[in-house]
Amino acid sequence: MHFSRQVPLVTKDRRMNLAPLVAARQALTPRPAWCAIFTKAFALVAAQRPELRRAYMPFPWPHLYEHGGNVAAITIERQFENEEVPFVAHVHGPEQYGLLELDAHLRRCKTEPLRSIASFRRTLRLGRVPWPLRRLVLWLGLKASGRQRARYLGTYVVSSTAAHGAGTLHLLTPLTFALHYNLFDAAGNLDVRLSYDHRVIDGSLAARALADVERFLLNGLLAELRGLPVANAA
Repeated sequence: MHFSRQVPLVTKDRRMNLAPLVAARQALTPRPAWCAIFTKAFALVAAQRPELRRAYMPFPWPHLYEHGGNVAAITIERQFENEEVPFVAHVHGPEQYGLLELDAHLRRCKTEPLRSIASFRRTLRLGRVPWPLRRLVLWLGLKASGRQRARYLGTYVVSSTAAHGAGTLHLLTPLTFALHYNLFDAAGNLDVRLSYDHRVIDGSLAARALADVERFLLNGLLAELRGLPVANAA
């Protein structure tokens, strides 16, 4: 939260009608989680738009760093010491995963022991580090090395509480981009939001990025869902 407050985040939203995607997903067993679907959709867009793989780096001088690939940082709630705690699972190159493969990876992150997931182990180790050193480690990771920033923190965030019946209007993150979405209505409409660092892109590019996300959802990802093996059909 300390570093998130330093990022001048702006949020754009786009109402998408995803009724065909909803129907195609509904016909499957197992059904890929919406988180997996949106994670891949944004990665496909960012693979084509290098601006969505950039980060503002203030050290050793203010500049923009362009990541060579996508690393999704996905918020997953796990129980730790009798409390529900948000952990972050990292997926390198999510656009290269099949939807079922990506969904299976996220399910493992939800069910396997915490210390069996590399990013969760790092979180637990960092949590034991004294506060001044922890702050320094995070500063170095976020502001001093673009390569390490992507490797250990990610290039974009995907987070949603829609499964719990509520949406998020504004999301805080120390990263450049965060994709989050609301609840579907009966007609298959959904509000999808992109929070972004205004030092890196402007509003028109964010709006075009959301339009591209919708295009990928209703074309490539819809075709992928419809083309899943018959063995997965309900």
